[in-house]
Amino acid sequence: MFENRTYRKQHQKKGLVSFDITVKETNLNIQAQTDLTDKAIQSVLTCRNSIETYIRLFPEFATALNPLKDPGLAPRIIRDMIWAAKAANVGPMAAVAGAVAEYTGTSLLKYTREILVENGGDIFIKLDSETIFSIYAENTPFSMTSGILIKKRDKPYGICTSSGTLGHSKSFGKADAVTVLSESCPLADAVATALCNMVKKVSDIKSTIDFGKTIPGIQGIVIIKGEHIGLWGDLKLVNISV
Repeated sequence: MFENRTYRKQHQKKGLVSFDITVKETNLNIQAQTDLTDKAIQSVLTCRNSIETYIRLFPEFATALNPLKDPGLAPRIIRDMIWAAKAANVGPMAAVAGAVAEYTGTSLLKYTREILVENGGDIFIKLDSETIFSIYAENTPFSMTSGILIKKRDKPYGICTSSGTLGHSKSFGKADAVTVLSESCPLADAVATALCNMVKKVSDIKSTIDFGKTIPGIQGIVIIKGEHIGLWGDLKLVNISV
C-alpha cells in the first residue's frame, strides 16, 4: 500500500503546494497550485455530514459487509459509495476513503488545474504529467524499491490500495498490497478491498486479477504477496531509488 508519511515526504510534485488537513477521523494530504486549506476543510465537512447523517438514518450503511439496495433519494456521495460497493460485492464503507478523496479533489478543481488528494492508501489525482507512486508493502522486496507509473491522463483518476497485513481496515485476505486504478476513486477503493479479500495465498494472484479485470471501470491492478507480484492494465512497474 502507500504509506502516508513516506509518501508525503518523498512525492512532493514540483510546482505544487502540499498541505495537510484533519477533520475528526479524516486526515488528508493535498497537493495543489495554492494552499486551499479552508476550502478543503469545508469540502470534507460536507462529505462527512452527508455520510454521518445517512448513517444515523440507516445504521446498516456503516456495518454492512455486503452491497445494499439502491438508496433512492440520497446524497450523491452515498449513491456513489453504494454503486461502487455493488460493483465490487462489498459493503459501502469499503468505498468511503476513496469517495472522500474524490469529492474533496473534485471540489478543489475549481481553484487549481492540478490536484492530488491522498486519504491513506487512497488517492484522487488530476495532474499534467506522468506520476510514479511508490509501493509500501512491508516485508516484501517491492516495498519502497518499486513504483507504479501512471501516464498523464486527461481525466482525473483514483488509485487505491488495500492490505490484509497492514493497517486497521477490516480485511479477510492475506495480500500484502492490492492496488487498483480507475477513473472512479470510490470504485477503485471498493474493488481494492474486494480483491484483497480474495488473496489468501500466492496461487490466488492470477485468478484474482482475472476477476478484477471483469469489473467495468477497472483499468489497472497490482497484487503483491510476499516475493510475488501480479500486474495488469494501464500502469507500469518501475524501479525507484530510495
